[in-house]
Amino acid sequence: MNIVGVIPARYQSTRFPGKPLADICGKPMIWWVYNQVKKVEALSEVYVATDDERIKTECEKYDIKVVMTKDTHKTHLDRLAEFVQIIDADFYININGDEPLIDPKNIAKLVPNGVSPDEFYFANAMTLVKNPVEVVDNARIKIVTDVDGYGLYMARTPIPYPKGSSNFEYKKFVGIQCFSKSALEFCGVTERGEIEGIEDIDEYRFLEHGKKVKFIPVDASSFSVDTKKDLEKVREMLKTSQNIKISGGGNPL
Repeated sequence: MNIVGVIPARYQSTRFPGKPLADICGKPMIWWVYNQVKKVEALSEVYVATDDERIKTECEKYDIKVVMTKDTHKTHLDRLAEFVQIIDADFYININGDEPLIDPKNIAKLVPNGVSPDEFYFANAMTLVKNPVEVVDNARIKIVTDVDGYGLYMARTPIPYPKGSSNFEYKKFVGIQCFSKSALEFCGVTERGEIEGIEDIDEYRFLEHGKKVKFIPVDASSFSVDTKKDLEKVREMLKTSQNIKISGGGNPL
């Protein structure tokens, strides 16, 4: 099968403008993400999908394949829906561009097994919440699934609410997804729904229209860079794990 990896990257982030180009040990964040994704052998190609010339220029500097998309997309789903019109494949694995420590083994777990490219298919990674603070952190999306692993609902607030019992483990979203082409084409012709807009959770595009979302458990210890504080934490983690001296050059953002 032809499976393509795609990393959506936009410059104008509300919480952290210019995030994909943020310097991490002398390289932009997008470089770190791309090189982790490239380690997944099942992927035929890996691309960055961006709407910004600055990101495109930086990608080309590091020989990263990049596709320019419109700057009017409201969500990464809309950007991916345009991407599939440019790059043809059987399946597309989307990786958030703000997880420079992402484990390639977890990306590989989203590679579809026994799924026909003709099926309407969407799968998303999830992991157990290990840090109790993340349960109330609205930057971490919590997930509840049915007994077969299909999503029931998602929220930025703690779910489920522990009224009847507190004997359970919270689960959270991990930024790795697998789509069939038809699933992304659906995103391109389907407007953002009310709950999707209220929660600002893109996956409600599917749930609000009765589409199934399969959640794949992974043991993910990395986290997304949503703030400059997160960025400093990643720098220190890489400095320690890889014995890297923090560069004084580049864009410190």
